[in-house]
Amino acid sequence: MKQIYLDNAATTKVDDEVVKAMLPYFTEKFGNASSQHLVGREAKEALEKSRKIIAKSIGAKTREIIFTSGGTESNNLALKGLFFENYPEKNHIITTKIEHDCILNSCKWLETQGAKVTYLDVDENGFVNPEEVRKAITDKTIVVSIIHGNNEIGVIQDLEAIGKICKEKNVLFHTDACQSFTKVPINFKKQNLSLVTLNSHKIHGPKGVGALYIKEGTKITPLAHGGGHERNLRGGTENVPGIVGFAKAVEISKQKDITGMAELRDKLIKEILKIPNTRLNGSNEKRLCTNVNVSFNNIEGEAIGGYLENEGIYTSTGSACMSNTLESSHVLKAIGLSPIQSNSSLRISLSKYTTEEEIDYVLEKLSKVVKKLRMISPIK
Repeated sequence: MKQIYLDNAATTKVDDEVVKAMLPYFTEKFGNASSQHLVGREAKEALEKSRKIIAKSIGAKTREIIFTSGGTESNNLALKGLFFENYPEKNHIITTKIEHDCILNSCKWLETQGAKVTYLDVDENGFVNPEEVRKAITDKTIVVSIIHGNNEIGVIQDLEAIGKICKEKNVLFHTDACQSFTKVPINFKKQNLSLVTLNSHKIHGPKGVGALYIKEGTKITPLAHGGGHERNLRGGTENVPGIVGFAKAVEISKQKDITGMAELRDKLIKEILKIPNTRLNGSNEKRLCTNVNVSFNNIEGEAIGGYLENEGIYTSTGSACMSNTLESSHVLKAIGLSPIQSNSSLRISLSKYTTEEEIDYVLEKLSKVVKKLRMISPIK
């Protein structure tokens, strides 16, 4: 049976070139990057070379990149670190109702510590109105944190417009770019970004490694204290093999892969919407090249996913971080979907390894599955 993996928003296959780059740092150049001897210096050299590659990819200075264990840690460090640095003089955070759960749950926890959080609405396509950001800013606002490419519906926010407002108001601006990194241009100068969360395993790098860009001069309180690692902002021995793999994944990312994924995404959307009583969730234009999120009215997305899995096709109904709960998607709710519509949604996320042959196979099977499930559905 064919196996077609279309849950790349959850994680991606590690590229063979990435694995090859990492291997020496497990067995040959295995030193601690803080050690002063030759083996340690080899690890340190690899660490700093990787930092330079990742910094260059977003137009940052090398010293502005802090390595972490992934997107969740980076987002926690950004919000909590800024809050504790500025509290009690300032205590206000602005975010949206469609953020990744690690942002929303960090904000909820910070509210127990004295933070005031504004959760901005989005429109039916998933976009934040920059003028609503302007209205929400007060003299107590520390940071505006808005996801770049949404992990569920793939909508790409206008960071430049929001960043311009943050600059005018002298407020820090953070974005979670885990899904968009290497797929959509990010430039901290043009977009006035003070902090950017980056991630490895969404771009064919290893799991368990990420980074936080912190603009020079931005003060932040560390959450993990240690022996001076990462400019005293994140204690703990660096994951050198993972960081090397992360940098290699960034280095080998290509525009032709992005173009190819976008073409397959568009084909998938066009053909799926030919199935009666379906709707695309999120904007059709400003959308990640990897993301398709569709609601099939009157049938459950989990049922569709289960039948597709029987055909060797692996998809999801939303964020992998929330896959064990029975709650409807907060993102789909925010764009106006009812619980029934939300529960009928399916997320299909592509990678550079996805082929047109695979997409044709998926479309064939999906059409049959939807037809079968609608015939037996009690909801008409």
